[in-house]
Amino acid sequence: MATWFGGKFEGDRDVNIYASWFINNKWSEPFQIADGFINDSIRYACYNPVLFLTSKNELLLFYKIGPNVQGWTGWMKRSTNYGVTWSKPERLPDGILGPIRNQPYEIDGMLVCPSSTEKNGWKVHFEYTPDAGKTWTKGPDLNDANPITGIQPTMLRHSNQMLQALTRSQNGTANETWSYNNGKTWTPLQQTSLINNNSGIDAITLQDGKHLLVYNNCKAPSRSPLNVAISKDGKNWEPLLELENEIGAEFSYPYVIQTADKKIHITYTWKRKKIKHVVLTAR
Repeated sequence: MATWFGGKFEGDRDVNIYASWFINNKWSEPFQIADGFINDSIRYACYNPVLFLTSKNELLLFYKIGPNVQGWTGWMKRSTNYGVTWSKPERLPDGILGPIRNQPYEIDGMLVCPSSTEKNGWKVHFEYTPDAGKTWTKGPDLNDANPITGIQPTMLRHSNQMLQALTRSQNGTANETWSYNNGKTWTPLQQTSLINNNSGIDAITLQDGKHLLVYNNCKAPSRSPLNVAISKDGKNWEPLLELENEIGAEFSYPYVIQTADKKIHITYTWKRKKIKHVVLTAR
């Protein structure tokens, strides 16, 4: 199942959350699963849906509603039948946004949610829920946005206790933070040698322990090409392949998972018009 936000243009009040099923190698007709109605008279745009299947097989949908990014609030829905039907929208507590664009990690029933804010500079933090979104706690900001910035963290697992998160930034680089206690605390955000064009990235730890990154290997404001890289340690990245390369076009906001059959599924925004799906076979 894939999900995205779509409408006339980003920020327009008709922007809803849509989804599609991938069954027998074919995508279903898109259908709406959430909208931006706060109540009967107030409606805003939707943003940044994140799907996550918990260890108890509850499918969670996290998303944002608001007049803009600075003013959005966190929301969620639940499904106990893998997305066939959904609960009513639940607003997250004040100050909690949920996973901002990329998947959380579940550790002993605790969801460690990578999050960020943009109100007073781009700042990264983590949020925690031990009961699939019923109660929450929030960690501290990991940077002061002067000069190190970051939003939209994506998480990698290195060992039983060690996690890494890579972020989008305004510094021209992907920035990083590390945890050595399963996400309970994190190091201050620092720059890496990876290029970042101020656009979203996504990364996963593969079943064989290697790490895979999907990102634009270019400088801002370009959002082409769109690339895949591989790493053994999360620090040294080697080019794997180029998904797209067209001068002046935009290929952005990738999302990546690995399924039980070891196949790697990548989706991304194609020229701000469509969602494209690419499948890689792990060697």
